[in-house]
Amino acid sequence: MGVRPPRIRDPQRYPVVGIDDHLPPLPAEMLTPAAIRQRFADPRPWQSEFHGVARLFALEREPIAASVLVPLVQRDQGLNVLLTRRTDHLHDHAGQVSFPGGRVDPGDVDLVDTALRETEEEVGLRRDRVQVLGPLNTYSTVSSYVVTPIVALVQPPFDLALDAFEVAEAFEVPLQFLMTPAHHHRHAAEFDGVRRQFLSMPWRDVDASSGQPREYFIWGATAAMLRNLYRFLR
Repeated sequence: MGVRPPRIRDPQRYPVVGIDDHLPPLPAEMLTPAAIRQRFADPRPWQSEFHGVARLFALEREPIAASVLVPLVQRDQGLNVLLTRRTDHLHDHAGQVSFPGGRVDPGDVDLVDTALRETEEEVGLRRDRVQVLGPLNTYSTVSSYVVTPIVALVQPPFDLALDAFEVAEAFEVPLQFLMTPAHHHRHAAEFDGVRRQFLSMPWRDVDASSGQPREYFIWGATAAMLRNLYRFLR
């Protein structure tokens, strides 16, 4: 029988112990649709920097296969990453910023099918607006999900229809911001002698509903997968 790994409920209360501004930002020419397509066509091996909590804790439930879509929206000013904020009442990762996606269903053809189906269910993004580029390495979450990120280009125009039960809002963040390690903050937390470190990438924008300035706190698994994308593209 495994143990329940401690969950970080209020990540913003943990101090920033480092900022990765010693790492170079990815230049704009590496963040174009053509450059990212070319990278996915390149078979060179790469290593994830963040793998998840499976190496730290014996999880209490069996691993659950899941996939998420990493939607790169093609805007005139460059690529944006489409993210969601989960509703506050959900059992797993309530209120957190995440990619659209979820667990594999028996009827799914493969992990790509899972990511596309879940994305359409959660935010209403139709498959005909999505060009899948390929997967990144898996990431294991504290809730026992083994998540495969599926990177894809999204072609506007498109309309979103949010599942109000799961998704509080959807918003976009410039890929250039997320691929700049000076915006990657390291936090540390310790539980029963086990030290956990997690990333955050705070993004300041205007709240979609109120029109007021606010901060979207991107952290945990979502930030880790974005950092792995940085490693992959670099």
